[in-house]
Amino acid sequence: MFQYLRCRLLLSYLTVMAAVLGTSSIAVYVFVTRSHEQHLNNQLLTLAQAAVPSLKDVKTEGLQSINQDLPWRELFKRDQSLEWFDANGKILARKGKLFSTLPLRRTDQIIQQQGQIRTLTIAVYSDSHSSVVANNLQHLELEGYIRASESTKETEIAIARLIVGLGLGKAIALIFIAIGAVWLTQQALEPIEKSFQRLKEFTADASHELRNPLTAISTAIEVMQSHPERIHPSDAKKLVAIASATEQLISLSEDLLFLARTDAAVAPPAGWKHLYLNEILYNTIELFKPCAREKGITLKLQFIPSILVNGEPTQLKRLFANLIDNAIKYTITGGSVIISMVQQKRCIVVRVEDDGIGIAPEYLPFVFQRFWRADKARSPKTKGLGLGLAIAQTIAHQHGGKITVSSTLGEGSCFQVYLPIA
Repeated sequence: MFQYLRCRLLLSYLTVMAAVLGTSSIAVYVFVTRSHEQHLNNQLLTLAQAAVPSLKDVKTEGLQSINQDLPWRELFKRDQSLEWFDANGKILARKGKLFSTLPLRRTDQIIQQQGQIRTLTIAVYSDSHSSVVANNLQHLELEGYIRASESTKETEIAIARLIVGLGLGKAIALIFIAIGAVWLTQQALEPIEKSFQRLKEFTADASHELRNPLTAISTAIEVMQSHPERIHPSDAKKLVAIASATEQLISLSEDLLFLARTDAAVAPPAGWKHLYLNEILYNTIELFKPCAREKGITLKLQFIPSILVNGEPTQLKRLFANLIDNAIKYTITGGSVIISMVQQKRCIVVRVEDDGIGIAPEYLPFVFQRFWRADKARSPKTKGLGLGLAIAQTIAHQHGGKITVSSTLGEGSCFQVYLPIA
């Protein structure tokens, strides 16, 4: 039980931490990527604006004016380029290492991307004194366009390195987080395990110590009932009630002792062997035939093949006895209980099906809890303490199997026991 809880807690902790790291990594990636893009856009805008005064010279002198030393020549140290266009979008000159083949977009300012080339195009306007870049200016004459281009290769390399770094950092962080999570989980569950262990020991010790006085009380009552002449008629019913309560307490102490010992077991108990499950079922059903006949319930056997399983015969008999007893207990007079067995791949499935009162859907998740009984089952006429199904499930788990239940209120229930084939 605690192993499952430990794994679930560890998985939950790792999932949360992975989500936090993933969100942080995405935030860092988005921030750095946008910072690189903004920096690249600023560089292109600076390069384009630096070339604005040269547009008139390019119109008059052509490419020769570009070949002269210009004040913005230091901006060509990277894979950059400049293109000059007239007001009609016709290219006048170009300078640089790489150029975009995208058509010119005749607008005030636009950024475009083509493969690993980013371009920024600005419109140049002029007044009576000089050429200027459009900036909410009106009644100006369009001189032309300047397009600056730059390679995004370095930016993409930097972003790729960032992705690798974030991935490695996240993996290393998760490794250390996992180590810390194992330690934290162990520290968190250790006091709970100790408390649960002490509770199991107390339950086992109390159940064991109760058996002797309860047995003594039961024996004394039997002795008194064997001499009815010594018992006053008004006390006879009291003795019957005491005997019934004592029997119930003995059964409770035995069930609690069994559950406590089973919970503490870490390995299959001694006495396991290969046995035919159909023989266990036949013997168990024979025990309940008188009870079923007295209540007017029909016990039916269907499809009982001879299949070997590995287990302890007494415990398996107790498992199916609890299920059959539960089915008879909650089946009305004239009903039927059907026991069948089929093979599915590497496991055997035993079905105990009744047409009794059924279980409401909202109660199905609780039927295997200890001391739990549905409201309809809480009747003075119905004996039981709510441990039968819990014991059956414990035995099934101990044998490497499981129990499932399906039920419809007012129509009956079906319990299916899955056990591995030997």
